[in-house]
Amino acid sequence: MTDYIKPVRFNWDTGNSDKNKSGHGVEDWECEEAFFDQHKVEIKDKLHSQQEERHILFGKTKQGRLLYIAFTKRNDCIRIISARDVTKKKEIKIYEKEA
Repeated sequence: MTDYIKPVRFNWDTGNSDKNKSGHGVEDWECEEAFFDQHKVEIKDKLHSQQEERHILFGKTKQGRLLYIAFTKRNDCIRIISARDVTKKKEIKIYEKEA
């Protein structure tokens, strides 16, 4: 697991800014907060890492919202690919096992 220490740079451009809000009701700032959850779980996304290395992060916001975030690292920045609420029991177990 990677320890993210502020300041961490996030890449929010027209291709990914507010995309998760319209699709899943997740604000950009909520995605960022999840990276600083002390109990977050980060795993490599082997299924979607053909063109670039991708990761999945399970983390909670300060308000306790548990998120599933797919992301990649580009030029020392974190680029969020997608974010949604964790809803699957398997995903919840992955987070709780590490918490």
